[in-house]
Amino acid sequence: MKKKNFNASKFLSYILRHKPEVIELSLDEAGWAVVDELIFKAQRHGYGLDRDLIERVVVDNDKQRFCLNGDHSKIRANQGHSVVVDLQLESQNPPSILFHGTAIRFLAGIMEQGLLAQERHHVHLSSNVAQAREVGRRHGKPVVLSVAARHMVAAGHLFYLSRNGVWLTEHVPSQYLTLG
Repeated sequence: MKKKNFNASKFLSYILRHKPEVIELSLDEAGWAVVDELIFKAQRHGYGLDRDLIERVVVDNDKQRFCLNGDHSKIRANQGHSVVVDLQLESQNPPSILFHGTAIRFLAGIMEQGLLAQERHHVHLSSNVAQAREVGRRHGKPVVLSVAARHMVAAGHLFYLSRNGVWLTEHVPSQYLTLG
């Protein structure tokens, strides 16, 4: 069952964050997909989704990547989109320090250019070192960078807090980064 949830989570991440057109799905401007349409179109393209599996993935996903609306008729990814969506997040004041996990092989470029959103809309930051280290581990030998978030706010940068607790910002210039 865990493998089925894992595979469904990967599929939903791909469809709801990056490529809804693969199954001819439409997201609204806020990134919501109608659950019944998602199930129908996924099944039509050979992906075995059903309402129970979607509900399990939303509840059981350790990173809380997805949410359902109040009546569970719509689903969306909480953050990490490469497609244009408006998550309708309001800027918030972050903690003084936030953290970003990456692989050591990327460190030189990051220290030169800062943290860039790349193909996504935002840079993802954690409020704790352990979570950042785990993210870094996915990309290789991990390294954790500290981000002087309050100093960034004072300089006019905006931060948003996604529904699943990930801090988002458009760019972190290198002068706000320190190792560790």
